[in-house]
Amino acid sequence: MSLRIATFNVENLMTRFDFTGFRNQLRQDRVIKLFEVRSEGVYQQLEQARVIASTDDTRQMTALAIADADADILCLQEIDNMEALQAFEYGYLFRMVGTGYRQKYLVEGNDSRGIDVAVLMREETRDGQKIELKEIKSHAMTTYRDLGLFDENLAATSHIDDKIFKRDCLELDLLVGGLPMTLYVVHFKSMGSPRDGLDGRRYTMPVRRAEARAVRRIIEDRFGAGHTAGKRFVICGDMNDYQERVDVIGARRAGYTFDHQVESESALDVFSHDGFSENVVRRRDPLDRWTLYHARGPEEQWLCQLDYIWLSPALAKANAGRLPEIVRNGQPYRTVFPPGQEVERYPRTGWDRPKASDHCPVVMTLDLI
Repeated sequence: MSLRIATFNVENLMTRFDFTGFRNQLRQDRVIKLFEVRSEGVYQQLEQARVIASTDDTRQMTALAIADADADILCLQEIDNMEALQAFEYGYLFRMVGTGYRQKYLVEGNDSRGIDVAVLMREETRDGQKIELKEIKSHAMTTYRDLGLFDENLAATSHIDDKIFKRDCLELDLLVGGLPMTLYVVHFKSMGSPRDGLDGRRYTMPVRRAEARAVRRIIEDRFGAGHTAGKRFVICGDMNDYQERVDVIGARRAGYTFDHQVESESALDVFSHDGFSENVVRRRDPLDRWTLYHARGPEEQWLCQLDYIWLSPALAKANAGRLPEIVRNGQPYRTVFPPGQEVERYPRTGWDRPKASDHCPVVMTLDLI
């Protein structure tokens, strides 16, 4: 019996317009900056037109990427609310996959912009095995004090009674063909901008490390510390950190070289350092593990993995011969692909936008035994 599971940050599936760019230039879209707009009313009209015009292409590509992942269970990040998810599923995804995802789950979390994690599930796997939700639990209200995770590294940016998860850790107890499996869906703290002499990743790493420690603690409290290896659990989501990256060196005209770098420190070491779980994407070639292209001009560009499927030791062992897939057809043309990885882009893909998302879906077929 097999189950196909995927994770995908769909990038701002929103139902709201953001008009703050009229007064805050940092939040104003670059195309609006090409024009002199003195009236806030005119600005709002232009912004509405811009968003509506671009969103249709974007969401068609998002739906195509999800259709290509072809998962039985789909873990999503950056969903505005259930209404947005239902509108997208009915208006776009249904046209690609039909009435596939009848089970939809979302709990409002902590993000200041209102973006949440969500799960879409088929009623049955491709093998015809029933997928049942037994229980769903949000951990959005859990604080550092609750789990005893506050330390001096957090003191510079947080308080002991702050909520650990900047969005949520959504816990779903499932039965798949009668077999139990527990799914954890997360979206960790973003890296942000440099501060206090540190780059954004280093500055925010204590928060992400605490989130990872909290996920592990939740699992260990659930199954018993030292007794998790034989359980079926999966941790999915955008974790906004990486343990390695591929530096992209060069420019379009001169050509590119690719340099694989292993990071000395990552918040995700919490999951991997002692075999607690396996990042199955690391089964792929080192240059072929990326799910996001980062660039701030030719001097700063790299490929890295931000999107993860972590398997419990039992599931990893049962699926030792399987490889995860990464759907990159929705990436914009500015993304630099290492040799041999080029894909056919979706129709109407742009240089920078429209695109399916800045992230790529990660999907894997699991044998449940």
